[in-house]
Amino acid sequence: MTLKKTPVEFNFPNALLTWFDLHGRKNLPWQQDKSPYRVWLSEIMLQQTQVVTVIPYFEKFVARFPTIERLATATLDDVLQHWAGLGYYARARNLHKAAQSIVQRGYFPNTLPELLELSGIGKSTAGAILSIAFQKSQAILDGNVKRVLTRFYGIAGWTGLREIEIKLWNLSEEITPIERCGDYTQAIMDLGATLCTRKKPRCIECPVSKNCAAFLTDTVANYPSKKSTKKLPIKQAIFLIVQNEQQQIWLEKRPLKGIWGGLWSFPEVETQENAVNWCDKNELIIEHSQFLIQQRHTFSHYHLDFTPMRIDVKSANNFNFHSRQQWQNRALPAPTKILLTQLTEDFL
Repeated sequence: MTLKKTPVEFNFPNALLTWFDLHGRKNLPWQQDKSPYRVWLSEIMLQQTQVVTVIPYFEKFVARFPTIERLATATLDDVLQHWAGLGYYARARNLHKAAQSIVQRGYFPNTLPELLELSGIGKSTAGAILSIAFQKSQAILDGNVKRVLTRFYGIAGWTGLREIEIKLWNLSEEITPIERCGDYTQAIMDLGATLCTRKKPRCIECPVSKNCAAFLTDTVANYPSKKSTKKLPIKQAIFLIVQNEQQQIWLEKRPLKGIWGGLWSFPEVETQENAVNWCDKNELIIEHSQFLIQQRHTFSHYHLDFTPMRIDVKSANNFNFHSRQQWQNRALPAPTKILLTQLTEDFL
């Protein structure tokens, strides 16, 4: 095994690859019929999302968009519909935009600078694509790798700090091998996902634990260092569930920028008075209204406490009113889909 540099006498990649050959994951959907497109798609889906969650979404997505050309020519609505429920919807918008850029190029980029030009691809994702899809030796530094390296080298400090991230990138680049780089990249991600886990790590089974600084000092639980936590702020909103005489529900397409960008959801207002004004503005005559039980949806940076307000109206036909069949074919945020399903069962 040829290394770019060897920071310690212990051969980290060799130990990891030996373990990977015996215990690594090799039957994941994106590892079959491997292509740059499938590798890229899986890496985007796996950002901040666990493998077990991604698998059914990946399979559904590639069934609808089997090639990058099919993805590039699809509508954003169609793409978002097949992403709905996976969260972090900017990933889907960037994926669609990048697919169009790649098709325009006429080839899938296979260098770091080219990949970094594409929407939604950072240095670590680009490294994974290059090493796994193109067998080019390129380091990665996702959450799993950060956890492995901070423990193995005993690096204290929150990994989001620039100086800590630079140190980890340097280490990742030093130990990434030239040969079998794709297997190594998969191996270090697998190690973090299956053994060197955030909680209850299985250090006894780990192929590098005998040389791991955290394991040898019984401080595994201290790494990676935690970011000082702040209490998440709480935002309030009223979701207007507006139903017409044909038992259709009003849904609006949200702006591309912001939460749930490009998805279809209920109108949002701050007060009951705003709700009445909203109906007047849209020439809807209120026949009956009712507040439902408040619910909470938590994002990474705040809690959203939303109160559904069901409003029965008289109205002329409007594009925004959706039958059940129509809204089932829209890309919906999870809370919207849950509420619509509940209301269909309870009221419609």
